Amino acid sequence: MLRFSALFLSCLAAAAVPVAAQSLDGAVTYGPRPHYLVDRMAEGPLKDQLAACRAQEARTSLFSIGHRGAPMQFPEHTVESNVAAARMGAGILECDVTFTKDLELVCRHAQNDLHTTTNILATPLADTCSTPFSAADGDTPATAECRTSEITLDEFMTLTPKMDASNKAATTVEEYIGGTAAWRTDLYTTEPATLMTHAESIALFQSLGAKFTPELKSPSVEMPFNGFTQEDYAQKLVDEYKAAGIPATDVWLQSFNLDDVLYWIKAEPEFGAQAVYLMDEYNIDGYSPMDASTWPNTMAELKNMGINYIAPPTWMLVTTDANDQIVPSELAIQANAAGLQIITWTIERSGPLVTGGGWYYQSIADITTSDGVMYDYIDALAQDVGVVGIFSDWPATVTYYANCMGLE
Repeated sequence: MLRFSALFLSCLAAAAVPVAAQSLDGAVTYGPRPHYLVDRMAEGPLKDQLAACRAQEARTSLFSIGHRGAPMQFPEHTVESNVAAARMGAGILECDVTFTKDLELVCRHAQNDLHTTTNILATPLADTCSTPFSAADGDTPATAECRTSEITLDEFMTLTPKMDASNKAATTVEEYIGGTAAWRTDLYTTEPATLMTHAESIALFQSLGAKFTPELKSPSVEMPFNGFTQEDYAQKLVDEYKAAGIPATDVWLQSFNLDDVLYWIKAEPEFGAQAVYLMDEYNIDGYSPMDASTWPNTMAELKNMGINYIAPPTWMLVTTDANDQIVPSELAIQANAAGLQIITWTIERSGPLVTGGGWYYQSIADITTSDGVMYDYIDALAQDVGVVGIFSDWPATVTYYANCMGLE
């Protein structure tokens, strides 16, 4: 049986969800998807190697990281999503962390996403939203914005999570909170999923035998907020691991804010040693992962700041050569030369790959014509770039590859 803290069990009881009765029973399973992807690969040695692993025993791998749990099919950042990810062998699980009006840390991808990830617009708490629902009108899309910082923790816990989606053409709230992508599903939202505080996520992940990679999300409000500074926010995140007795070696703190990472390195050096700088330099005009002159910091400069881990998106780490083979980008080459460990995001977030794969595949779009390319991509990231972990919205895909290749 799963072992939960008394606080977590009381929260589950209040939600009337029998999650505490679930057990992994030591079993990790792949399901059919990895085999489907292998079947669609081009013939060659990699396909042969992966196909030969079909009968392998599924095992948990630290190389496989649950991105918000398993949100390809489960509402993200819920108990159910993370249990599913653990059952698919994700050895590290993620809680994106933001804060409520009363400064409690909760698992949400963004401070201002409640209108797309919960039912808040269909509840009395809609009155707290910074941007009330406005129906679509002609070419003007429907809009809304609701923030965790506008409600208390107790109010947050009354919400029902859903698949992250909205219908921009909606004229009613009911239409707006729909819009789930066709390649995802609402199958696992027919009964309410379970929201979590950050502290509850620690208890859950520990009970599942997983390690931790919380991301400190950028506030949507001006800091300080109610006297809560950015440094207070970064410190509170670490303090909740200390309070739970979690060793720093089991935690990979993350932030897109370089100052957060440098704060952890200075103030909490044990945790800072594994702090991950999430790279969003792609937002800078003229930036290219192939041209170091466009980078705000070189890889050697990041290393000299005390940073040991970087996490760019997948497409920033690769390009294609004259033979249409996936090869490391200049960013990846220089990161390895500087001695940086590389984690990347996100596999299984792009839907069908038959038309180029979208944002996460943009640097290899010309050769992305089939779902089978996914394993070519993963293999290049693992073997040629040398990443030490890959986030996935459906961890079985990465777990299967890691197990087959002997990656722990």
